[in-house]
Amino acid sequence: MTDLVRAPGPVVMGVLNVTPDSFSDGGRYADLDAAVGHGVRLRDAGAHLVDIGGESTRPGAERIDAATEIDRVLPVIRELTAAGVVVSIDTSRARVAEAALAAGAAVVNDVSGGLADPDMARVVRDARCPWVLMHWRGHSRAMRDLAVYTDVVADVRAELTQRIDAALAAGVAADRLVVDPGLGFAKTAAHNWELSARLPELLDLGYPLLFGASRKSYLGRLLAAPDGTPRPTAQREAATVATSVLAIAAGAWGIRVHDVRATVDALAVWTATGGPRLARPPHEQVASRDHEQEMQ
Repeated sequence: MTDLVRAPGPVVMGVLNVTPDSFSDGGRYADLDAAVGHGVRLRDAGAHLVDIGGESTRPGAERIDAATEIDRVLPVIRELTAAGVVVSIDTSRARVAEAALAAGAAVVNDVSGGLADPDMARVVRDARCPWVLMHWRGHSRAMRDLAVYTDVVADVRAELTQRIDAALAAGVAADRLVVDPGLGFAKTAAHNWELSARLPELLDLGYPLLFGASRKSYLGRLLAAPDGTPRPTAQREAATVATSVLAIAAGAWGIRVHDVRATVDALAVWTATGGPRLARPPHEQVASRDHEQEMQ
């Protein structure tokens, strides 16, 4: 998976929430068969990673206990990895991450950047797996009150630097780290747009950057009806694709999206006009190698 972190082309992470209360698709994939089926469809649509989350991190969400989170994600991880899907675990708990890695997950996507659980660095270090460090200031219930910055880009950059330094000090290898500016997490809509516009300043940190704008509320506000009603979540895909392609064009390593097919198609168009070739999903790499061996 280190090769995927250092992949030359854009990487697409597909979202799979196995929760009853996530902001976009809560409840749709709480059933094991539905979750596994959707994970396979995301992979087949071009996702390099399927990101499985068992706890909602939408603004205002209540926390669940670790045992419940584990019960939600482990059966899905086992089934998907058995089907050849490369899986990341979306969690801020070391206990959940450790169980997920043992079940076959290959990447830890930590929305807290290691702040929520000091033991996460040890788990990642010992597993030698990639670790996505997202910018974060607090749990969902309090995040709105924490959206105060002097200069949001400079502040996010400084706080991500602290998380990188802490990870390195804990013994995590630098080539395992990915950063994420945390759009929507303790951020206003204006903060999200500023981060998007000044993405190169975060890329100057020197680490691969994951960009996750998919279906978020600031896109809904941008596309609001004349009476001010935000565009419904399911109708924000075109805006999601636009933000994703712009982020990749600015130099982002990857994007985290709900609708993988639309994003992959848009990136194919971008590639055809001169952008870097989209990294081939791992299952296609294996199939290609098998075909080449058969032809020899």
